[in-house]
Amino acid sequence: MQPLPLPLSSHAKPVDVFPPAADLEKELKRTIKGEVRFDRGSRALYATDGSNYRQIPIGLVVPRDDADVVAAVGACRKYDAPILARGAGTSLAGQCCNVAVVLDFTKYMNQILELNSSARFARVQPGVVLDSLRNRAEAYQLTFAPDPSTHNRCTIGGMIGNNSCGAHSLLAGKTVDNVEELRILLYDGSQMTVGATNETQLAQIIEHGGRRGQIYNKLLGIKESYAGLIRARFPQIPRRVSGYNLDELLPERGFNVARALVGTEGTCAIVLEAKLKLIHSPQHRALVGLGYRDAFFAADHVPEILRFKPIGLEGFEGSIVDGLQRKGAPNLDLLPEGRGFLLVEFGADDANEAHRIATQLIDHLKQVNGAPSARLYSRSEARAVWQIREAGPRAAAFAPGAPAEWEGWDDAAVAPEKLGGYLRDIRKLMNEYGYRGAFYGHFGHGCVHMRVSFDLESENGIRKYSEFIDRAADLVVSYGGSLSGEHGDGQSRAALLPKMFGPELIKAFGEFKAAWDPENRLNPHKVVDAYLPTENLRLGADYKPVEPATHFKFPDDNGSFAKAALRCIGLGACRKTDSGAMCPSYMVTLEEAHSTRGRAHMLFEMLQGELTRSGWEDEHVKEALELCLSCKACKSECPANVDIATYKAEFLSHYYEKKRRPIKAYAFGLVDRWARLGSLIPGLANVFSQAPGFRHLLQKILGLAPQRQLPRLATVSFRQWVRRHRSSIFTEHSSAKSKSSKSRQVVLWVDTFNNYFHPEICRAALEVLEDAGFTVICSRRPLCCGRPLFDFGMLEEAKNHLSQIMDVLRPQIDRGLPIAVLEPSCASVFRDELYNLFPANERADRLRRQTLLLSEFLQAEASDYRPPKLSIRVLLHGHCHQKALMKMNHEEALLRTMGAEVQSLDSGCCGMAGPFGFQKDKFEVSQAVAERVLLPAVRNATRDTLIVADGFSCREQILQGTGKRAIHLAEVLKMALNRKDSSEES
Repeated sequence: MQPLPLPLSSHAKPVDVFPPAADLEKELKRTIKGEVRFDRGSRALYATDGSNYRQIPIGLVVPRDDADVVAAVGACRKYDAPILARGAGTSLAGQCCNVAVVLDFTKYMNQILELNSSARFARVQPGVVLDSLRNRAEAYQLTFAPDPSTHNRCTIGGMIGNNSCGAHSLLAGKTVDNVEELRILLYDGSQMTVGATNETQLAQIIEHGGRRGQIYNKLLGIKESYAGLIRARFPQIPRRVSGYNLDELLPERGFNVARALVGTEGTCAIVLEAKLKLIHSPQHRALVGLGYRDAFFAADHVPEILRFKPIGLEGFEGSIVDGLQRKGAPNLDLLPEGRGFLLVEFGADDANEAHRIATQLIDHLKQVNGAPSARLYSRSEARAVWQIREAGPRAAAFAPGAPAEWEGWDDAAVAPEKLGGYLRDIRKLMNEYGYRGAFYGHFGHGCVHMRVSFDLESENGIRKYSEFIDRAADLVVSYGGSLSGEHGDGQSRAALLPKMFGPELIKAFGEFKAAWDPENRLNPHKVVDAYLPTENLRLGADYKPVEPATHFKFPDDNGSFAKAALRCIGLGACRKTDSGAMCPSYMVTLEEAHSTRGRAHMLFEMLQGELTRSGWEDEHVKEALELCLSCKACKSECPANVDIATYKAEFLSHYYEKKRRPIKAYAFGLVDRWARLGSLIPGLANVFSQAPGFRHLLQKILGLAPQRQLPRLATVSFRQWVRRHRSSIFTEHSSAKSKSSKSRQVVLWVDTFNNYFHPEICRAALEVLEDAGFTVICSRRPLCCGRPLFDFGMLEEAKNHLSQIMDVLRPQIDRGLPIAVLEPSCASVFRDELYNLFPANERADRLRRQTLLLSEFLQAEASDYRPPKLSIRVLLHGHCHQKALMKMNHEEALLRTMGAEVQSLDSGCCGMAGPFGFQKDKFEVSQAVAERVLLPAVRNATRDTLIVADGFSCREQILQGTGKRAIHLAEVLKMALNRKDSSEES
């Protein structure tokens, strides 16, 4: 007997299925103040979420206020269009993608309307980011208890839709337990405020009639018809998130209609405003790390740890740590010995009390059979360990050599006392199917997450996946558990809900949705009357992306640009705005298109050729990449290491194969040539670039921002100075030196910008390196790493530059000499792009490994170097490439060793980013990026504070934005050396 055909994947369904889309778009643009986007590029951005699913939306609406939402719903109702209200789009079960008009609340409807500290509640719009609320509440020692790992970008509206929980649900439960009222809009245009309802109020509402009375009467009927089944079949566990919250209609729950709507995943109502309960936030925390022999044994010990009343109890497997080690993740040494880990956090208003309970737990566990290794963390250590827990599991899934792992069975929950048994049984089932995947999650509430090596690209693999989750659902139900403990049902699990609830309660769910949305137009076929888990797959058996020939070789993605573009799993870490450098353009525009995720999704769609159909020449893709500053932050801050800077360079290289590049590409991309020519007549060159008439002409030709000043060439370049005063350091004079002197030799990389514009930095570095006891050599021939070429996709020219470098510096590279680099963006070329372009070239690999920033070199290669003392305040801004690839710890340590008081800014990207900030059409974004943290910090610095920034672009942004001159680390070291010499002379 032939098996039934698989449900259609996303690729087998037509892209344009809503005939009146054009008329609806016109109606929306006529009636709302916000933004309406029905173009293919915008639709591509919202076609998927953090799940395995993909559905092309009809269009996008970005409402400015409640009136816009009401008008948008009215227009959709006029044309019978489905609606999907969406938060940050990080959902993992497919509930945030649908063939519907998407409402994105995050750009404008993101305000905290009221925070009442005495009554302990907040009123918020649906687009408020959780951490924005928590940070405001902390000023009053209050918090909103649920805190999923996406807390710095997930929205309150999305949390209400999913019934989110998080690491500290032990403190105050799920989102449903912390919602007091909701002001909602229905598809028919009705608005109402809902919450707890006593019997008198309920009777009055029903008697009053109208749409609200009609709904409440139906809800009362559901309660009366199904109360017994609800009590009998709803699992009595901390993390029952599957299904609708019909238990909130029971009299013992106060007929709480607001809480009944929490977790409905946008299928019943649109939230316009939420009144949330705030709780006291323990002001002091103590975190204990416990290491067990395996995750099963760790889970067995959860009940006894719960007796100590922690506010957080998280767990994860040792294989996650293995993956992080392969990626070179930091701080793994903070974890205790073991293969199964628990993180136990205690909270109190007295630091000693929190510490006392933590110590009490450790002392108790020393006495138990199979005692774990334990570690009590400091505050700074605790932050690092929590980062491992929050980002580590998904980051580990993309470790080199690891098979692809996907969501799909990621969220089951059982009673905490049954967790060890469930984990053993689900592992047996995974082994039976040959799947690999690691456990992690909220062990204190029995909720387990995992990413599993499902094959979602072949018919047999998809059938196997379907069979596995069917049996896994039976296993969870046998343990009295919930198919979802946090992530919701969406499409991943909704079709399996009959196993958990039975046909009668499934009917009740349908009646509940019909009471609110009888036309089934709000996020249809999610939770109720759901798609099968194997339908609408983002991959699918017919997933056949274009595999284009590329300049970059993508060695970490098996040589496939398509696989590289598939790295993005929709977590949305790039949508944070509070810390780090990723993603600078999103931080100021709040546009999905300007996030790492949005750009990766656009490239994914380009390679499908279904929605965006122009391949490398697609203007939608180019537009999404246009505001990428190539900061490389996504390469390190994205858990999946999506590398948009590289993808952008690759895209532009092909985009311009049949098009003429703009003049600015040659002006900036070939800056090494123009600077070399200008250095022959620097005075005249500076007049040409600075004088009003010439400057205006350049601005017009190159599209430069009138607010910008082009940097002035130095009167004498560093190489010119060396020829006159120190020609012995050129490589041809030193090539005959004995190999025995190699250990005290260093190649100073003389980059284009420091050579021609700031030769004093090269001279300072020369003096510092020689003071450290090294013989310094450099190339007589001007060399350039070609960094600006990558910004414009001029990759053939970039490869020529790098080939020339490997040829000219062949003797020094082959001898293993370290290469000290002053400009971080040059170091990043050698450490990153070089390998991606020449992965099989041994000399390229040696150059990559031998390249060190000045701070790295002095810390790693000059073990006996002791920098001179310099007691001074330093405001340190790290170049984004340095923070992404090399980190700041070497530089910070060196400055502190000198005796400097260092403030290292979490300032992200400076916003200049090479030519980016000079361009007229980018100036506004460039300045907004800089004004987020960097420029205000520089302006507020005291006069005696040194502003230190190693990047040429960073120093230019600081100078042109504040009038203050930032200096390079080399100059700081030389300053200290000069003071030391002066002191010794006196």
